Amino acid sequence: MNRHFRSLCLAALTVTAACAAVAQSAYPTKPVTMVVPFPPGGVADTVGRPIAEAMGKVLNQPVVVVNRGGAGGGIGMAQVAKSAPDGYTLLMALSSVVVLPEADKILKRAPMFELDQLVPIARITADPTVLVVRADSPWKTYAEFIAFAKANPSRISFGSSGNYGTMHVPMEQLKGATSSFMLHVPYTGAGPAILGLLSGQVDALASGPASVAGQIKAGKLRALAHWGEGRLALLPDVPSFKELGVPIVYSQWSGIFVPAGTPPDVVAKLREAARAATRDERTIQIMTTAGTSFQYQDAPEFDRFVKEDAGTMVKVVRQIGQVN
Repeated sequence: MNRHFRSLCLAALTVTAACAAVAQSAYPTKPVTMVVPFPPGGVADTVGRPIAEAMGKVLNQPVVVVNRGGAGGGIGMAQVAKSAPDGYTLLMALSSVVVLPEADKILKRAPMFELDQLVPIARITADPTVLVVRADSPWKTYAEFIAFAKANPSRISFGSSGNYGTMHVPMEQLKGATSSFMLHVPYTGAGPAILGLLSGQVDALASGPASVAGQIKAGKLRALAHWGEGRLALLPDVPSFKELGVPIVYSQWSGIFVPAGTPPDVVAKLREAARAATRDERTIQIMTTAGTSFQYQDAPEFDRFVKEDAGTMVKVVRQIGQVN
């Protein structure tokens, strides 16, 4: 009797294990959510939507983009960090993901999330930010812009996607490197900040090329300089700050993360889908039209990159200190 009972138990366990294995291999069995932690119109949204569509083709399930803005991206990032680690909630983050936990500590508040709550899947893009002003502004060159800023402290205002975000940090770098004073006006995301510039609410901003390329081509915005190492293919006539004698560099990268604890087989499928998305012809065309290109890194390389960038950016944030 005991022997028969043990046999039944073993058989039941074998069936259960087999069912679990089938369930895991079947991922995903329902739509996947990709949280973009900013309003529509910014780099994360511009990159996230075509990538989500292409990943859905590989996963055989829709990848639905949900914009969850607020707190410079922190609200959406925290939502994903605290989500169930089952592969059904992804984060399309910008480089501010490595900055915000340290910024919260500087502001003497509990971090909304910690970086180790997220696992990197793939880096998608990495573009230097570009300093832009309205085309009808009085500043035709960076030299004119910075000369005015120095002669008129706080007269120039600049918009951003939020305190310590990817549009704020590079401008603080510029202020520090040039001993100039400009007024920071934080918005809820890059899209609203760009609208603020176009409507005359602010005078300038730093943005990833993909968010402003169309406005530059349309003659509504003027690019004065960028934070890259050399000339940009998209803006070959725009000098880098290094060329102009200002030793600052900043890259606004985008990448996909999942909550820590996500099963390895699910992570592997998401890595495969992200890799395929960056090779999808339609996605490449959309990104090229938007003014950016893929700077893909798979999870291991991206993980190292994130850690290195976090170490660098934490020092920058500490130098900035508290902001209003």
